[in-house]
Amino acid sequence: LKPSPAQVTLAHGVEGGARGLISLAEVSSIDLAMAPKKKEEEKPGAWMLGRFSKNLKVGLVGMPNVGKSTLYNSLSKSHHAEAANFPFCTIDPNETRAFMPDDRFNWLVEQHHPKSEVQPFLTVVDIAGLISGASKGEGLGNAFLSHIKAVDGIIHVMRAFEDDDVIHAEDTVDPVRDINTISSELRIKDISDLKGVIEQHNKKRTAEAAKTPQAKKRWEETSASYQKILKWLEDGKDARNGMEIWTNFDIDVLNELQLLTAKPVLFAVNMNLHDYKRKKNKFLKGIFDWVQVNAPGAAIIPYCGAFENDLIELDAAETEAKFKELEVTSALPKIIRTAFSVVNLILFYTAGPDEVRAWIIRKGYKAPQAAGVIHTDFERGFICAEVMAFDELKEKGSENAMKAAGRYRQEGKGYEVQDGDVIFFKFNVTTSSKK
Repeated sequence: LKPSPAQVTLAHGVEGGARGLISLAEVSSIDLAMAPKKKEEEKPGAWMLGRFSKNLKVGLVGMPNVGKSTLYNSLSKSHHAEAANFPFCTIDPNETRAFMPDDRFNWLVEQHHPKSEVQPFLTVVDIAGLISGASKGEGLGNAFLSHIKAVDGIIHVMRAFEDDDVIHAEDTVDPVRDINTISSELRIKDISDLKGVIEQHNKKRTAEAAKTPQAKKRWEETSASYQKILKWLEDGKDARNGMEIWTNFDIDVLNELQLLTAKPVLFAVNMNLHDYKRKKNKFLKGIFDWVQVNAPGAAIIPYCGAFENDLIELDAAETEAKFKELEVTSALPKIIRTAFSVVNLILFYTAGPDEVRAWIIRKGYKAPQAAGVIHTDFERGFICAEVMAFDELKEKGSENAMKAAGRYRQEGKGYEVQDGDVIFFKFNVTTSSKK
């Protein structure tokens, strides 16, 4: 379900447009009769990296004793979540489904009073702790790396508190050293895996060259892309940070490789309650500087694991009282919402008196693909999608008002579903005749 180059949305279109501005005087000097230039390949956006699936997961990653399990337990078992409208349910011992706070969903429920409500959620996986040497199988390294391979985004849990009762794997607290260790192990593993892929690819050279000129060219292009990616990794850079140089072909190759360093990341910084309340910490500056260089654009979210853990056994009223007493609130909603967007998931809605439901899809899905998430027949027999943008629907107040304003749209197969679309699909499936 990968988009073609023509379907790519530019990640830096505003900047590119600004650089392309010319004056009226310059316009007058252009030879309007000149032959049209060959259309340039559109620049790939970071959202194109990763699996095109609706079943995307994020993994909690960190060194031992940084608070990863505490955060996971808060996500898995919190009762206070119900008060904020994001209850959690455990799927199995190392995977939890975190239901995401969503004001749009709540508004649609208020409008329709449906018999059934199905909220949006994010699947979070607890991943074994890492130690230095994991890429060579040290400790639980093999399990750690295989579990990361299976997720689509990474929440790096970083310890930014000192506590003599909580021993650190490296004896001292240094979150920048920890993230350097983890990043290095992931990159070493990617390099090792890619070299293995290249070795296998080279064995096919003669066979591919003997097939067709097209097969030979494809082999050569793939080989060049492998070498380009390998050099980037060996230069100490993560695959996700190469969007300025990756072509659409490189993106396809990266998505086949599923490299660990190609996965999007966010950073959850575990502080003590005092630092969390004042949003200050002696480690934060170093973390911020590291992220700016090594994961530019990634979110940094401070939280207090001990505080979140204390809320687990409280009911809704007790939780609100605790918030007021300490003048602080939970960071879990922000972590969940940010992680959801990090793996490039978006929501569309179906709404009516029987059910209001938030459907999870990958950014870039076309209308028929989105319909297929509801049922394969919807995609197979797709006719059109009747679409309302949520913000406009809320402003107008009802479906009838949207129709009266001419904002109730019919979209065809080429329509890319947008986050927040409220959709009614029309489809027709006939039984294929037997031959």
